[in-house]
Order: sequence, then structure tokens, then C-alpha cells
Amino acid sequence: MERLDPVRVTAIVVTLVAAMAAAWFGWSWYGAKHDDSLAYSAARDEALQSGEQAIQNLNTLDYRSLDKSLQTWVDSSTGDLQRDITQGRAGFEQKMREAQTVSTAKVLEGAVTELDDRSGKARVIVAVEVTVTPPKGDSVVKRNRLIGELTRTRAGWKLSAVAPAPVGNA
Repeated sequence: MERLDPVRVTAIVVTLVAAMAAAWFGWSWYGAKHDDSLAYSAARDEALQSGEQAIQNLNTLDYRSLDKSLQTWVDSSTGDLQRDITQGRAGFEQKMREAQTVSTAKVLEGAVTELDDRSGKARVIVAVEVTVTPPKGDSVVKRNRLIGELTRTRAGWKLSAVAPAPVGNA
């Protein structure tokens, strides 16, 4: 009876284990790459990031650079919301120049509450802190919860509607 070479046996075992590991990792990678939930998660994250940024943009305004601030509003919106911003722009500019206030917003928290990736519609809820600084006196800090409706456009997710979130049992 011939004795097996331990080096050869070890090499064969290591090769088999490496081949099985490569096959398992390859199959796992393929499954993850073609998993629909991965694409859905990416769409959800993109909608959330865009929604938070748009709500922050629409709550930030500096009377000293109204054209830039309002153009950011237009660029962050679509549909009826964008039309309302554009149509009401002249009157709003006049009121802001008279008031001479500066508002800055910071998103505290946000979440996607609905996402229909196929139709390109999403809804987010965002907690935002807005600091309003008048020309004289102390700044006022307000915290709001807002619901934003998003529509996917060629340029990405845009805010198509925004409203205060109901509080309590409403």
C-alpha cells in the first residue's frame, strides 16, 4: 500500500476549499448585484437626500441675495409648486426687501414615508430648524415638521408639494 504525500493532500484540500469559497462569494455577489431591493434602497436614499435638501432650500432665504435664493427655490421644485414660486416671485421679493430678514434652515431628521419608484413619486417627512434673523432684535428659532411630495424629473428628485405635518391625532 502506497502512502499518500501529506503536502499533496494538503494542496488538494486547500484548492478545493478555495474553489468552493470563490464559487460561494461569486454567487453571493451576483445575487446582491441583481437584487431589486438594492436598487429600491438606492432610489429611497436618493429621494430622501433630495427631499431633505429641497426642504432646507425652501426654508432658507436672504433678502440681500433674493435672486440667488429664489432661483434655488425654483431649481429645487417642480410642477405646481414651482409654478407658484415663479408666479408669486415679484410680490414675495417686495415683501422680503421690506422685511429685511434672513432665514437659515437646518434639517434635523428626515425619512421616506412612501416611494413608488416606477411612477417616480415619493413622500418624505422632515424635521427642520429655521432661524429667522430680523434687521433689529434677536433671532427666532422655529422647529417644523414638513411633509414633502417629490417627483422624479430628468434632473433628479424635485419637490412638487410641501405642507406642515399633522400633529397629534390629526
